[in-house]
Amino acid sequence: MRLTLWYVLTLGASQLALGIGLFVVISRRFDADLDASLADATAELVRAAHTREVEARATGPVVDAVEELHIPDRALYLVDAAGRTVSPRAAGSAADPWMTAAAARALRGGHADAQRALPHERMLRLHAERFTLRDGTRLVAVAVADQEELEDRYAALIAAFGGAAAAALVLLAAGAWVLVRQSTLPIERTFAYMRRFMADAAHELRTPMTVLRSRAEIALLHQRDADAYASALRAIDAESRRMSRIIDDLVTLARADAGERPIERRPLYLDDVVGDAVGAAQAVAARRGVTLEVAAFEEAAVDGDETLLRQLVMILLDNAIKFTRRGGQVRVAVRRAGDRCTLCVDDTGVGIASDQLPHVFERFYRGDPARTRDHEPDDAATSGAGLGLAIARWIADAHGASIRIRSTLGEGTSVCVDVPAGTTDRAAGRDDRLAPSAVSKLSGTAR
Repeated sequence: MRLTLWYVLTLGASQLALGIGLFVVISRRFDADLDASLADATAELVRAAHTREVEARATGPVVDAVEELHIPDRALYLVDAAGRTVSPRAAGSAADPWMTAAAARALRGGHADAQRALPHERMLRLHAERFTLRDGTRLVAVAVADQEELEDRYAALIAAFGGAAAAALVLLAAGAWVLVRQSTLPIERTFAYMRRFMADAAHELRTPMTVLRSRAEIALLHQRDADAYASALRAIDAESRRMSRIIDDLVTLARADAGERPIERRPLYLDDVVGDAVGAAQAVAARRGVTLEVAAFEEAAVDGDETLLRQLVMILLDNAIKFTRRGGQVRVAVRRAGDRCTLCVDDTGVGIASDQLPHVFERFYRGDPARTRDHEPDDAATSGAGLGLAIARWIADAHGASIRIRSTLGEGTSVCVDVPAGTTDRAAGRDDRLAPSAVSKLSGTAR
């Protein structure tokens, strides 16, 4: 409402200033045009008087040029040196005293202008011009116009402008309201998102903090043996690692949002990065009783940030292993097709409901609690806060990649990342960690 009001007031002020400027310009122009037209009328009257003087010497009947002269919206008078009205000669048509007074000034100065206010807000404007006939007679030509009648014509123009300005204000108010709503909706969504993000972050951090404090208080409440203290310290360590992971993820996302995390691109091989991540994830898969296999490993040269791409792969592997039951299987594949390199991570886990798939990349979204299986006591550090896939989406976007996810509840999930291919000959320093023998080792079963 305030923005719309400011828009309307700004346009209203500009239109008011424009209207005042136009009124001043039009008024001055009108006065100048009126004075010029009165001067032209007196010139015509002077020519008519000279014509009448010439025609007066002719024999026979002639038309009085002065009496026949007619100029629309102008009253014409001839006044002699004594202040008498020479023309028109009709009874009751003599010039008014203020007109003869102006004529007298014109006799002395050559010309004169005057105006007179009348009742009902009328205004008469006058121009008088002195001239001399051939016989030496000095006369004054006087032209009078009703200024208000002429201004009425301009008033219609001003009224039309005012109406157009009012209509423009109404249209602007409606348009500004729509535009402001459209422009502020993203801001409102951002603020709502920030509030939700802060609330979720506070909630996620509060839980491990509460656990830490509770375990410490219980451990300190009574005298215990060394094994009890060791168990309490292990639980505290697990919660602290979980909290540290949440904080690290929050810092990563905050830097990504602020654009403070530069992308250090260089030629590399995606299959090398994936192989390194698979080797690191073997221990987690073994501890959970999940088989981690390499299905296909094609050479895939890309241009990217190795650290971030490894983090992306680790997030996908961590999620796949975390939500796969003991005895399940996770398969990893890297393929090259045209100008795209594709990484796919398939699992035989619990799957994701179709109505939850559009939300899995939202921050702090963890879906149906029933999807999360029970973790072992030391898994607190690896249980997520719903930030991993949000970070994965940011990394993919930063590399011009896309993430596709398909899932069937109770059967498993498949996540594929399509990364633009790089130039093979630029990917210098090929890492030989994934020689055929190494790949065969990664393809083994991890228990």
